[in-house]
Amino acid sequence: MKKNVLSGMRPTGRLHLGHLVGALKNWIKLQDEFQCFFMVADWHALMSEYEKPSDIKQNSLEIVKDWISCGIDPETSVIFIQSMVPEHLELAMVFSLLTPLGWLERCTTYKEQLREIKGRMLATYGFLGYPVLQAADIALYNAHQVPVGMDQLPHLELTREIIRKFHKLYKKNVFPEPQPMLTKVSRLVGLDNRKMSKSYGNFISLSDSPETVSKKVRGMYTDPNRVRADIPGKVEGNPVFIYHDLFNDNAAEVEDLKRRYREGAVGDVEVKKKLETAINDFLGPIRDKRAALTDDLVHDILVEGAGKARDVARKTMNKVKNCLHQIVA
Repeated sequence: MKKNVLSGMRPTGRLHLGHLVGALKNWIKLQDEFQCFFMVADWHALMSEYEKPSDIKQNSLEIVKDWISCGIDPETSVIFIQSMVPEHLELAMVFSLLTPLGWLERCTTYKEQLREIKGRMLATYGFLGYPVLQAADIALYNAHQVPVGMDQLPHLELTREIIRKFHKLYKKNVFPEPQPMLTKVSRLVGLDNRKMSKSYGNFISLSDSPETVSKKVRGMYTDPNRVRADIPGKVEGNPVFIYHDLFNDNAAEVEDLKRRYREGAVGDVEVKKKLETAINDFLGPIRDKRAALTDDLVHDILVEGAGKARDVARKTMNKVKNCLHQIVA
């Protein structure tokens, strides 16, 4: 039997090319080797968006459309919304009983987000405890491996510590200890050469129209020292060429543009025009598939996925309750 893998995303907006490069390409490959559970983490989104939750429902549908249009197969993988499986909160409650407060207060991500996210009150019980819910997400599906980058290893180790403590207390091994599946996370630079961020608006969404893509590409950052087309330009670290390398499948064209750019024999207008064409060609099949995914169809996929997820989750919670003796399933 295939081993289980769980991964998810918070529904805080439509996905962009950075999500595709950084996560979705890896997810698509995992489907062939593992039983994958792909979760829309709406409870996690609510932890920071609890004051204005109105967009979470539609965002959940939209990111699933993005997943499927990029190649996540609902016939192969289990796609579901976290809140449609109540066992997530049930197991999180059990785990919260045995998780020392100090473990959570030392979480670097918690401290960073308290400093960086402005305009919202995040010093809440729920936000502090999000790693406990994250541990429940993973353990509930008996995930043997979790795809993570190096920066996420401490989060997974906390999950393993919680699981170890559960096993030690109740003298029974219920969950596999999830192992990190280290993935090389490719972080795509923003169109303005800053970190790609929703707050900066410096990205191309997977659902952007051809006209929107063209407009965004025309405004991309290039070599700031190149004020005329006849001045040799820098290719390395230039966002326009980073995007050419990733999304232009005409390698000969890309190499020709790079050569002429270095020589001062091509202008930014031509380089960007060809990038517009390449990105729109790349996104064309994704747009076509996305257009066929209505809200009703996606909702049906999520209901079916939640049913499959609950089948696994119920079995896990029955084992947990048996360990706790006094609780009747």
